[in-house]
Amino acid sequence: MRRANSMTRRLLAVGAVGAMTVGLAACSGGGGGADEDTVVWSTWGTPEELTRFEEFNEEFMQRHPEITVELQPVASYGDYHSKLLAQLTSGTAPDVFYIGDDKIGQFVDAGVLLPLTDLMESDASRTDPDDFFPGLFGAAETDGEIYAAPNDSNPDVLWYDTQALEAAGITEDPATLAENGEWTTEKYLEMNDALAEAGLIGSMFWNYWATHYSWISAQGGTAYDESGAFVGNDDAATVDSVETLGEYFQDGTFVVADTMPEGAGADSVFVTHQAGFFAQGRYTIGTVSSAGEQDSYDIVRWPTPDGQPAPTGVATSYLAINGKTDAPDAAFTFWTEFLSAEGQVFRLSGGGNAVPSIAGADEVVLEDGYPAHAQTFLDMRDIGFEDYAPEARVPGLSTDISDLFLKLYEGKSDAQSTLDAVADLVAEKTAE
Repeated sequence: MRRANSMTRRLLAVGAVGAMTVGLAACSGGGGGADEDTVVWSTWGTPEELTRFEEFNEEFMQRHPEITVELQPVASYGDYHSKLLAQLTSGTAPDVFYIGDDKIGQFVDAGVLLPLTDLMESDASRTDPDDFFPGLFGAAETDGEIYAAPNDSNPDVLWYDTQALEAAGITEDPATLAENGEWTTEKYLEMNDALAEAGLIGSMFWNYWATHYSWISAQGGTAYDESGAFVGNDDAATVDSVETLGEYFQDGTFVVADTMPEGAGADSVFVTHQAGFFAQGRYTIGTVSSAGEQDSYDIVRWPTPDGQPAPTGVATSYLAINGKTDAPDAAFTFWTEFLSAEGQVFRLSGGGNAVPSIAGADEVVLEDGYPAHAQTFLDMRDIGFEDYAPEARVPGLSTDISDLFLKLYEGKSDAQSTLDAVADLVAEKTAE
């Protein structure tokens, strides 16, 4: 599923969710289902996504006539979690529900989700824990227990526009360079310099965790250590990489997509061939296809100093079961089939907007042969990572860190002071 952009994330970070731990601790009562044979589930989504979900419901009920499934959609991601919070507090929450990757840690820590590890390992399961790509669980897994699993995923690949590259006099193809182990940071920055010299935007990025941590990881840096402490400010490779990142934003070669003016947003700029690269997920297929510009675009992984692949960010959403559900057996049957390889093929086939999170469903990414290097989505997912759990567990922390990076991008701070500020903020928030 397409992630909410980081502007929406900032609007969500403070407010109702900030009181989540206190509110959820007091919740009581069962799930939204009226009885043990009814499963009520909730998500956000576009009209197209919700139509596909209703189709899944119908297909599921044909196979399970003893279970009634009801979808409670919430159109806006901005309204979704606050509504779910209110339902959990009043004991009227759905039996099964989506949770955003920027919220999952808060729900886990609040103790309102059904533990799933034993169920996933049972005979009733279609979703063994080992079937999922381990880097995608993020804060949904803690102390060896799984509380939610990724519905699907979206690696932030670098989409590139061959027309824009040609206009800048660039003759080398990024994906071909990557296949040959020659997609280096030096080569990527050279291309961005050429695009800027031609009066075009080099690269566009959303200002959220996957941008800064993907760049740091790709350049050999380390943001968090194994204990969960932020160490990027003391790691030379991280400081150097963030310094370069800041310089390219500050001179306008890189652009923060969130801050682009109304009427000239990133999608519009990209499909009118005004930018060379755009860091986004598989959902971009719909953007370029609707503009009739599909043949001009392809994808490539993030560049590295030595040209070899490195782990980068993968956005996800999660499916969880209400710990107070009145229909635990039916809820798990729905949950496990929704997330199964068959379920993900059903939901994502025919130009779906995401990449499967489970083994055995990769056909949906490769079925149409678009983009030409669609295998890149799978390769990046296989070694990628979700937002760091210590950060994802603290309400608003990821957004506050992105705000610190925005100051760097705007030239209001330098790399070292930005990373020092992040380290101080993480230490303060995680100690509370």
